[in-house]
Amino acid sequence: MANALGMYRTVKRLGIPDSNIILMLADDVACNTRNKFAGSVYAKAGRHMDLYGENIEVDYRGYEVTVENFIRLLTGRVDPSVPRSKRLLTDDRSNIFVYMTGHGGNEFLKFQDNEEISAFDIADAFEQMWQKKRYNEIFFMIDTCQANTMYSQFYSPNILATGSSEIEENSYSHENDNDIGVSVIDSYTHFVLEFMEGINKTSQVSMQDLFSSYDPVAIRSHAGVRSDLFQRPLDKALITDFFGGVTQAEVFPPAQEDIQTTLSVAEEMQEPETSQHVPGPQVDDYSTLEYHVPGNAPPNATYTLLSGKESEARDTQWKEVRKWTSVLLIASLVTWVSFAR
Repeated sequence: MANALGMYRTVKRLGIPDSNIILMLADDVACNTRNKFAGSVYAKAGRHMDLYGENIEVDYRGYEVTVENFIRLLTGRVDPSVPRSKRLLTDDRSNIFVYMTGHGGNEFLKFQDNEEISAFDIADAFEQMWQKKRYNEIFFMIDTCQANTMYSQFYSPNILATGSSEIEENSYSHENDNDIGVSVIDSYTHFVLEFMEGINKTSQVSMQDLFSSYDPVAIRSHAGVRSDLFQRPLDKALITDFFGGVTQAEVFPPAQEDIQTTLSVAEEMQEPETSQHVPGPQVDDYSTLEYHVPGNAPPNATYTLLSGKESEARDTQWKEVRKWTSVLLIASLVTWVSFAR
């Protein structure tokens, strides 16, 4: 459970709001009678940080966490009565991050210890999503035994996948807590989260940097990467393309005719001899202007505009504005990032 909650905390820290996160937890460990620290979940034996806390929103819990509900969530084939907060509201501009963890084996992952989802199930669900224009890119991460087999059947475009262990290889826990008698987090997820702690919303760290940090000696298994379906070079794909919550906007100078039109209108409106220039706030080159956008953007979505002068910021046109939207966990996590055209 700490695996998923650790990833949940990371995407929230990087700016994705709960309104854009779908968290699925099959077992309520925090309230289990065997948990000595009731209402809390820790990822380290030192218990410095409670991952459960007061600011957690679980969307699917206990009996709701089924293979059927997970597939319906991905493909959008949910009952009309399902509220928007429990749906994956993505389109063909969305980058999606899917994180899964639990007990598994060769091309399967267990749900509730009484059913399994196969590599074929997930591959076909992703293909339905592609056909229905429900994503632009997918980053799939899984931590389980023989995890790398879970992405072996993927065939849809624009998917990047990584897992904790090879076929016939186990994934191991990282640390045990003697007070509760169980391991608290798995090794692969621990080192991924440790790497992510050095990242903020504006980091330029790439997916290649993350994959290069994998140490089979420390992790005690051979983490893998599959990138043949992914269209971008890994050193050009930023981690924040899937995890970040601040929108980046690239600013271009206005067209020449727009400049002339603006100047003409300004000259007509100017009052000779009497008008006074009231300077606005000074903006240095490459400074950051942030403002909230109404409409369909998330409540706390912020568009970041890089510009040299305030007047240019008002008159310029935008290209590839990125609207950062959402996330899903199952212990399973899905995040998506939308690109406005």
